[in-house]
Amino acid sequence: MGILHLNRAVYDAIRAHGEETWPHECCGVLLGRFSPANASTTDAAGKELGGWQVQAAVRAGNTRTDSAHNRYQIAPVELVKIERDARRQGLDIAGFYHSHPDHPAQWSATDFAEAHWLGCSYVITAVAQGKATVTNSFLLAGATEEDKRFDQETILVEDQPGTPDPT
Repeated sequence: MGILHLNRAVYDAIRAHGEETWPHECCGVLLGRFSPANASTTDAAGKELGGWQVQAAVRAGNTRTDSAHNRYQIAPVELVKIERDARRQGLDIAGFYHSHPDHPAQWSATDFAEAHWLGCSYVITAVAQGKATVTNSFLLAGATEEDKRFDQETILVEDQPGTPDPT
């Protein structure tokens, strides 16, 4: 199981975005750096905690006008701009986030079919009646489009870099 490291501000911003766009899906891009597991990144039990270190969540417009309540799409031109801005900052696209208005924070068949960024995290927040509830993350694993799969990831929320939130 992988680890997705989010600082408290990014985690809260993702959830707030979902609340603001309810009853429609929000969407955005996660920017950060990949950190392999090593002895310098361990939890209290000594387990190595590699994975994406997310430093920013960039809001994107949901271009789905036909079913924005249960689908999202980021315009390619907007995604290219976000990726260029990230590279200027020395960051990579670590993944994507979106909300599920009045549905569980689990990936759908559509989420899976439209996920193509192998090695990236896909964060989903359930928003029930306008209030963010559960937030989950899934790593798009596999070597090719044909053998891709979603693996559950642990979200480690940190109040300060390297300091896991006890909650």
